[in-house]
Amino acid sequence: MSWGIDLWDQFDNLDKHTQWGIDFLDRYAKFVKERLEIEQAYAKQLRNLVKKYCPKRSKDDEPRFTSCISFYSILNELNDYAGQREVVAEEMGHKVYGELMKYSQDLKCERKHHLQEGRKAQQYLDHCWKQMDSSKKKFERECKEAEKCQLLYERLDNDINATKSEVEKAKAQLYLRTHMADESKNEYAAQLQTFNREQWKHFNSAIPQIFKNLQDMDQQRTVKLGETYRSFAEVERRVVPIISKCLEGMVSAGKAVDERKDSTIVVESFKSGFEPPGDFPFEDFSQNIQRTGSDGTIGTPKNEGGKPDPKHSISKAKNKLWLFGKKPKAPTLEDFSHLPPEQRRKKLQQRIEELNKELQKEVDQRDALNKMKDVYEKNPQMGDPSSLQPKISETMCTMERLRSEIHKNESWLSEVEGKQSSRSDRRPSADVNHHAPHGRESPEGSYTDDPSQEHRSPPQPDPHEFDDEFDDDDPLPAIGHCKALYAFDGKNIKSANEGTLVMKEDEVLYVIEEDKGDGWTRARKQSGEEGYVPSSYVDITLEKNSKGS
Repeated sequence: MSWGIDLWDQFDNLDKHTQWGIDFLDRYAKFVKERLEIEQAYAKQLRNLVKKYCPKRSKDDEPRFTSCISFYSILNELNDYAGQREVVAEEMGHKVYGELMKYSQDLKCERKHHLQEGRKAQQYLDHCWKQMDSSKKKFERECKEAEKCQLLYERLDNDINATKSEVEKAKAQLYLRTHMADESKNEYAAQLQTFNREQWKHFNSAIPQIFKNLQDMDQQRTVKLGETYRSFAEVERRVVPIISKCLEGMVSAGKAVDERKDSTIVVESFKSGFEPPGDFPFEDFSQNIQRTGSDGTIGTPKNEGGKPDPKHSISKAKNKLWLFGKKPKAPTLEDFSHLPPEQRRKKLQQRIEELNKELQKEVDQRDALNKMKDVYEKNPQMGDPSSLQPKISETMCTMERLRSEIHKNESWLSEVEGKQSSRSDRRPSADVNHHAPHGRESPEGSYTDDPSQEHRSPPQPDPHEFDDEFDDDDPLPAIGHCKALYAFDGKNIKSANEGTLVMKEDEVLYVIEEDKGDGWTRARKQSGEEGYVPSSYVDITLEKNSKGS
């Protein structure tokens, strides 16, 4: 089917149809725009929802329960899902809506051009028709005038009363009108021929071509709509695999919930390490009552002296049960001694792990600085090796401080583990006169911070508890570092007990004790050798946290 052949006379209808096609294209573009706005709003609401239920947390607030971890995993997957909705909106805006709007503008310009050409062709054909019609009417008028002149001439020629001059005048007028009629006839014939030729061109060449262009334009519009329909669906299809992974992640998070593990975490989080409270001793307040002989057989056993055993009396003010009540908040101490044994052990282990990580970082930094120093020594043009020495010394001091902290925390940890092992060896007695241990454990088995109880009856120490303390002496922590300004041979003896320390020029030492006014500073080499050096021989740099102590 061809519009130019079959619809040669439907210019106005084709004008309306092509306008409808462009309006439909714009309507679909508006639909796509509203759809991508919905996607954008949906993605934004999802991200806000995730942000609301997944706020920023400190390291201590990190979730440990599998149910919480799975929930946060679901929130992360939902955040990724929201990102895919944003991708859908972006792709729709760029590949569908953007192309539709650009194509709509081009389509409007093309349609306007084709319709203008059709109107120009119609106007030219109308002009030719007017010229032909004008020549036709002129020819008709001239023929009528010639007929009138002929009738007048014939009447005068047959009239005997007419003069010769009147007859000649009528004859001349007839000849003139006949000549003018012939010219009008020729002009009309020429205009008619021209109009017929232009009309044939109009309906057989110009209009078919214009209508064909309009038909091609409309078909391309239809094809473009089909392509955008497919693109609209392809945008969704491309994100389906990722969305499926997000959903699979949510399902996996749901399967990862472990109720037994959560219960174990609850135990690990709140286990105090104390033993359950023992039996309350019987306090006999009737021992001072005088009984008759008949009543003596049923009396309770008496202690010597007729007084209750002070070991069995319980001070209500100092030994308060906190099993079901709220325990008063104790101040936070460096060794976590304010915590129950089990929680204290966990805190100390956590701190030791963190300190070991920091120490490893410092070791890596020291190794890197030493390698850089070696490179500078081999290639002086790359840098000055001495410029790295202060940083290396600072790193070594930091390492020494961290090692000291680790050793201190490990000693606390061994103390806690020693007490727990000794406590696990003890078994409670079922006797009513059972003596509950005092000290850090109250008679009821609860934890107490009352210092008066610690000196009342200290627990029996574990024979192996302090074995490690005498394996080797704890080295004094470094409070700074110093650089030797001059070499010192160490021949001058400071005292009978402590010798001087030999040092080379530019050698870096650890400062472990400041000058007390005698002109000597106690220092330690990296090898561990300790001794005194003249304070005037070294350039001392103390750590900030040691200067004020």
